[in-house]
Amino acid sequence: MPWVMEPEGSFFDGKGVFAMEKMKAVITTVMGGVMGMLGILAVPVLVLVGCNVVDYVTGLLAAKYRRQALDSYRGFRGIAKKVCMWLLVAVGAVMDWLLLYASETVGISLPFTFLVACVVAIWLICNELLSIMENIADIGVPLPDFLMRAVRYVKQQAEGKMGENGLDGSAMDGGEGDE
Repeated sequence: MPWVMEPEGSFFDGKGVFAMEKMKAVITTVMGGVMGMLGILAVPVLVLVGCNVVDYVTGLLAAKYRRQALDSYRGFRGIAKKVCMWLLVAVGAVMDWLLLYASETVGISLPFTFLVACVVAIWLICNELLSIMENIADIGVPLPDFLMRAVRYVKQQAEGKMGENGLDGSAMDGGEGDE
């Protein structure tokens, strides 16, 4: 239509379409690199990041219903907690690397690469899911009881798996009777 003018550089002319394709290529390349580096840990990390975002947003929405004021300090503290969660997964990945290195040094082949990091991520995801459900309940949406029980069960299973493998801290504190 001749009477409709497109702004210079819009997505409807050749330059804008090219810019959009270039941006998609960059995002695809970066995400492919991240996924390749994370390997099996990619899915739990992406789910954790998604849960972090949803928990933050539902927390902001629930603050009104809790009669809590929104302030920058609380917001920054919430973001800092989310970043620390990612750091905990990184600590788990370092632990996995140390376990792999030590086992290879003594000639033992372990069948996993990111066991500790995955369990940490799953535990954190369960915490985030519980927080999201608490936020939703505070907003006034009824929650099915079985959902809360299911998430708590998965969290307990993640904690139990680390305990079964001797990674629950009992070996580090000297066990019983060392006081």
